[in-house]
Amino acid sequence: MSKSDRLFRLLHLIRGLTPPVTAARLAGAMEVSERTIYRDIDALRAAGARIEGETGVGYTMTEDPALPPQTFSQLEIEALVLGLSEVQSRGDAALSEAAANALTKITATLNERQQRQAAHAVNLVHRFYEPEVPQVDMTVLREATWTETALDISYCDAEGRRSERHIYPLAIVYLDHRVMILAWCCLRQDFRKFIADRIVEARRTDESFRPRRVPLLRDYITALGTHRQRPVGT
Repeated sequence: MSKSDRLFRLLHLIRGLTPPVTAARLAGAMEVSERTIYRDIDALRAAGARIEGETGVGYTMTEDPALPPQTFSQLEIEALVLGLSEVQSRGDAALSEAAANALTKITATLNERQQRQAAHAVNLVHRFYEPEVPQVDMTVLREATWTETALDISYCDAEGRRSERHIYPLAIVYLDHRVMILAWCCLRQDFRKFIADRIVEARRTDESFRPRRVPLLRDYITALGTHRQRPVGT
């Protein structure tokens, strides 16, 4: 890990953990020595970070210069907490962690009163069921959609029939119980919906479908809006 990455992670830990955070706890989380933590905190302070505390007591972030100050209404704070909590509850491991980190970063930019509102939000997320967890690496699907890169997938339909598909992933949709991939299927030469937990394997390719994603997705959404039925993964 580069020094700049290490300093960024240290900032994130100091503002995210319950203060005061001891050097020993930071060293354990960072997997470095306490001496390195002391040097890095000195470096952050020299760069302008307001980190209160000292050796043997612990540290508290009173201001994070890496983020601009934010002002939200109480309802906006509730919406942020609720939305990111929903992602933590519904997303795969990487997406859930990203939502938790985003909430920590946003909360760190709020004033003390608003931080209390975020910590004690009245809107909560709870489910009485466990959503289907895709076995495929969702990071592969996300990155292919971001970069507009085709995927080769192995897919099982509802009857257990397996097929190989070459697809252009257009969007990832989170339904109540499942995750669905909206895509252009090169085999069928048509739009298709693929249930993520039926994707056995997803392999990156070198084929780019940029800049076709936006018009393809627009056409697909238009088709869905006119109630045209698209078979799922067939």
